[in-house]
Amino acid sequence: MKTCELFKIKKVLSFEIFPPRRTDSVSTIYNTIEELKGLNPDFISVTYGAGGSESNTETLKIASDIKNKYGIESVAHLPCISLNKTQVIEILNNLREAGIENILALRGDVNPNCKPQNDFKHASDLISFIKENWDFNIIAACYPEGHVECPTIIEDIRNLKCKVDAGASQLITQLFFDNNYFYSFRERAAIAGIRVPIEAGIMPVINKKQVERIAALCGVKLPKKFLSIMEKYENNPEAMRDAGIAYAVDQIVDLIAQGVDGIHLYTMNNPYIARRIYEAIYTLLAA
Repeated sequence: MKTCELFKIKKVLSFEIFPPRRTDSVSTIYNTIEELKGLNPDFISVTYGAGGSESNTETLKIASDIKNKYGIESVAHLPCISLNKTQVIEILNNLREAGIENILALRGDVNPNCKPQNDFKHASDLISFIKENWDFNIIAACYPEGHVECPTIIEDIRNLKCKVDAGASQLITQLFFDNNYFYSFRERAAIAGIRVPIEAGIMPVINKKQVERIAALCGVKLPKKFLSIMEKYENNPEAMRDAGIAYAVDQIVDLIAQGVDGIHLYTMNNPYIARRIYEAIYTLLAA
């Protein structure tokens, strides 16, 4: 099923997971999927690693198993900056053969250990190529606070409009911790003529150093309330976990009240946190 169709009938809840690191047991990711299945997600997306054929193989296998073994719609991430056209064609053909219908088309981060290719310089280039040659549902990323490399918010919205015009039929936001950025972004997108569903990407924070690193990389601002929570509980892991869950729940409750199209939870492969959040919001999603 093409996940863009889900928004016509319900408020969507989806999860993101990533392939196991080399030091992790392969069974761990399947234990995670098994637990997430019990939360009735509308789809699960699988990230693509830092680069190389091994990352592609892991993403393909996990995304295929999510759909064909667990019966959950899956989305495969596909970053293009380090791939040439031949590689992209092979990946897309493999995904199609596995029955996967949904692609999150990304430019991806530049990896110093993987030379950038010139076939797809922007996500919009990849989206156009997929749209012209395959029948996938194409999802694109968006940035409520603007892309860290984009000089202005206005230019960032123009770039997003290019992605939608090229063929993206739904959007997932980068994480954010202040809902006002999302509401302002949503208004700008509407003014620009962007009419596709927008899911809000929410990341529950359980580690201060982790979120500071992610925020710095993504150009995400940390609100005063959020900073106070981290400072108060940073030396108490259990309290930090619970406070991070509570903050994410507060964000989601407000987003649902304001008519968000869906929630995309960055699970960090932690089904316990996903379950706690799901239990707090599932009645609101169905209302």
